[in-house]
Amino acid sequence: MKFVYCGLVVLWIFSSVSAADEVSLNQQLLIAARNDDAKNISRLLGEGAAPNSRNRFGDTSLMFAVNAGKIDIVRTLIASKADVNLANIKKVTPLMAAAFHGHADIARLLIDNGADPTPKDQVSKTAMVYAAGEGHTEIVKILLDKGETAAAHYDNDLTALMWAAAYGHKATVQLLLERGADASAKDNRGKTALMLAEEAGKTDVVELLGKQSAK
Repeated sequence: MKFVYCGLVVLWIFSSVSAADEVSLNQQLLIAARNDDAKNISRLLGEGAAPNSRNRFGDTSLMFAVNAGKIDIVRTLIASKADVNLANIKKVTPLMAAAFHGHADIARLLIDNGADPTPKDQVSKTAMVYAAGEGHTEIVKILLDKGETAAAHYDNDLTALMWAAAYGHKATVQLLLERGADASAKDNRGKTALMLAEEAGKTDVVELLGKQSAK
């Protein structure tokens, strides 16, 4: 019995050490991703680090790479089966992050590898809303070409068009209008994209939306 007991203890110790090593590898991978350390990322993945491991905020190595605009690291992680749709605790997906930061090539890469443009974050923003609000017209076009709606909206009935208009992103407003965005839509206060642009003093957008309203 003593021999069996000792064997069980040895087995327990071995299992505990293996689990600790695995956790350590995952933590190292997150650190390497946060530091844009492509060489160590490849090494750690090869040693068994989990590509979908997350920190306490729910961010993955892929999320770090997307935020930093490191497309080569994004490719490496995707090739290692990183989940392109895995959101953090705020429900922000890698595609939303790419849309917010304006990383068009990464957004396209994510979509080509199965990223879904339709999920909403904790305030109901989609990748389209993020891209439009930041004036990243190329990403807005990528999303529209993939079937996302120009009528995208989030909390308080605010639309992608309204956000683009309020921040004076004329090219984005133009594209959204061309793809069917409703300039007459109102938010929960009864304000249209034109009203929001007027309040923000975005004269170019006011002129553009004024012409649209006159049609």
